[in-house]
Parts: sequence; C-alpha cells; structure tokens
Amino acid sequence: MSEALPLRSRAETATANLAPLLARAEHLASAVMPGGHGRRRAGAGDDFWQYRPMQAGDTLRMVDWRRSARSDAQYVRQREWQISQSVFFWVDRARSMQFASAPKLPQKMDRAQLVSLAVAILLSRGGERIGLSGEDLPPRAGSKQLQRFAELLAEPRGEDYATPQIGAVTKNSFVIFVSDFLGDIDAVEAALREASSKGARGVCLQVLDPVEESFPFRGRAVFNSVGGSLSHETLQAADLSERYLQRLAERKARLQAICQRTGWTFATHHTNESAQSAVMWLYNMIEGPK
Repeated sequence: MSEALPLRSRAETATANLAPLLARAEHLASAVMPGGHGRRRAGAGDDFWQYRPMQAGDTLRMVDWRRSARSDAQYVRQREWQISQSVFFWVDRARSMQFASAPKLPQKMDRAQLVSLAVAILLSRGGERIGLSGEDLPPRAGSKQLQRFAELLAEPRGEDYATPQIGAVTKNSFVIFVSDFLGDIDAVEAALREASSKGARGVCLQVLDPVEESFPFRGRAVFNSVGGSLSHETLQAADLSERYLQRLAERKARLQAICQRTGWTFATHHTNESAQSAVMWLYNMIEGPK
C-alpha cells in the first residue's frame, strides 16, 4: 500500500497538469507551424501542390497544357499526398525522467511530454493517425484520439528506468522513441531491431539534462537514482568525471550505431535548449522523403 500511495499522488498531479500541458503543447505547435498542416509531398489527392517540368517517364496525359502554354516547357500538375500514415510514440515516463538539475530547468519528462504532444498535435492537424506504443492506444486520427493521447502521456510510471515498447507497431509505420536512454541499452537495441523487421522507420530522441553531459561535481557526493534503487557515495567526485563522460559517450555512440544499422535516426536534445528546436527536428524527420 505504501508503494501505491506515491504513485497515486503522482497520477493525481499529472491529471491536474494535463490542461496546462495541452495548452503549452498547442502554443508550441502553433509557434512551429501556424495554421494548417500539410504533408507537402506529391501523391494521390485532390489538392493542388505544384507544377514541375515534364520529366523522362511522364506521359502526355500528365501534362497541364494550360500552364505549359505560358512557356516553352511542358509542365506536369502535381497533387498533394493525402494518404495518412500511422505514427507511434513511445515516451519514457520512468522515474529517471523526473530529473532536473536546477529549478529553472524543466524535468526531462516534462520536456519529453511537451515535445511529443506538440508533434502529435501537428500530425493530428494534418489528419495523420497517432498512437502510443506500450499503451492501449492504437493509431487513430481525430481530436478524441489526441485527448486520450495526452491523458496517457501524462500518466507516470513507477520503475526507475524504462525500455521501449513496440508490440503494437505496425508495418511501414513511423515510430518515435523519446527517452534519456539511460536504462538497459540491450533492450533498446532489441526494440529497434524488431521495429525495423516490421518495416517501420523511426527516430530516437535522447533527452538529457545539461548536468548529465558535463558532470560538474567535486568533492564528497552521494549519487542516487530518482527512484532510489541505485546509490553511490564518493569522497572525490571529480575522479569519476572522466570515466562517467567516457561511458556516456560510448552509450551515445552505440545508440547512434544501432540507429544507423536499422535505418533510424538518432539525436540528443538538452533541457536547456529550445523545445521548439526538438519539435521541428522530429517533424522534419517524419515529413522527410519516404
């Protein structure tokens, strides 16, 4: 019972913070892309996208003769792609994500939730289907789906570290992992391999506090995991700096290598950076060439 009470308290806090989180995410999405959202890709659809010069392989039936009559070249009228895609999110909500090194900085979890929800809002505006992997939320479109997405995203988790869940990921979908990736890296690799075997493309966005990159500690220090399952005391924290930074660099290099082998993309975002930059990066990764 004593274990359940803190989790219940965090759940109640998350519920109370849901409306502000949605409002912040809406504002962030509007800052990244005001107004409507388009996929901006050529394909099957009704909406005009652009004219382009006729190329080898095009037939005369494809030529727009009215546009071509205004120049010496022949032009093809392209329509905008209107077939929605499924985008799965897995957002780490374990206790390790509740870390912030200073009051002025957001927790890693807050940043992960904000960025993921803002991207989901942008996708929903364009009619894309969004879902949460590891939750009972298969990808769907619409405002009700977005509301449920936000509710689940705000729910906390009790474990110290989490690993990606990809059981619901479908063939040819797009997958977004947002985490500090400080847990079991073998499990991360297994998840990426399984998702890749299903034909899913994706990205891993690592969210870190700046202190986790710089390790500025000196003298006596006690390091505890947020959940309290790990603890280490040292009299000379500076002596750990080089080894810690080396292990972090090795972990990031392995994540990068895993992503390269599976055709995914890896990037690191720090909580002292603009959330807008992370949203734009994720959005561009989804909207890139297929």
